[in-house]
Amino acid sequence: MANSKALARLSHFATHDALPVARLGADAVREALDDFTTRLLGRDFEERLARVSVAMGSGGVDPFGLDPSWAKYAVGVAAFFHRFYFRTAVHGIDRVPSGRVLLVSNHSGQLPLDGMILGASMFLDSEPPRIVRSMVEKWTQTLPFISTMFSRVGQVVGVPENARRLLDLGEAILVFPEGARGISKSFANRYKLGEFGLGFMRLALETDTPIVPVAVIGAEEQYISFGNFGALAKAFGMPNFPILPQFLLPGGQLPLPTKYRIYFGEPMAFEGDPDDDDAVIEEKVAKVRGTIQSMLNRGLKERRSIFW
Repeated sequence: MANSKALARLSHFATHDALPVARLGADAVREALDDFTTRLLGRDFEERLARVSVAMGSGGVDPFGLDPSWAKYAVGVAAFFHRFYFRTAVHGIDRVPSGRVLLVSNHSGQLPLDGMILGASMFLDSEPPRIVRSMVEKWTQTLPFISTMFSRVGQVVGVPENARRLLDLGEAILVFPEGARGISKSFANRYKLGEFGLGFMRLALETDTPIVPVAVIGAEEQYISFGNFGALAKAFGMPNFPILPQFLLPGGQLPLPTKYRIYFGEPMAFEGDPDDDDAVIEEKVAKVRGTIQSMLNRGLKERRSIFW
């Protein structure tokens, strides 16, 4: 009954005299959001949320700033796109081992929605459900509000010290070794992997962590990029500023509703000295990169439509 009343109040706000949100009260808004999330995703969502293990510290957040009250709604938004908008097909998620693991994936799509969908998949489709920690670029910490939001929903600045600590806690870390180069690929270069950084391999060797290769298909077509505004990117301190004619169309800010397909490969274990020369590390990285490229090629051959 309380939830129905909260929804009615929100509906009145949206369709009538647009009363200030403050008059609704934080509790009413929260009740409405809770009700909407439950209606959209079912009771399974709440049950899974209750089973996620998070090592909480003082102040109700984990050592990296993860706040379950924020993360709940972030997961709800991600789940909507995962289940209903992109209609993601997930393959081989049972291959992800329990405990610490590096999920190493291709990166694409101009906006990092692929990371959001991978996180939703690990929460909704794996057993037990897990919250994936992504390593975000350092420059995101300069963005007002965004830096706080990222930390509250579990994302962590991508420096080795943070990654080692997360793995010591048995977390799953999502890594995009292409970095900004991957997300800024033009449409003509879709599904062609860029160069991989070496840091994830040194981290895996140092911490004896298995690597699970991941291939994401569908993100490359969600925004059609024809290049990069290098001058604007430099002016805003961003790694890239893509040219997206799609943004000029009504509703073009939303990604195209392509069908996502996620393939989890067999875990890969590597041995060696994390301080080896780059040439030695590059050989190991090439095996991971080659595996992901093969998974992409195979998935593209099996795909019959971008949207279905």
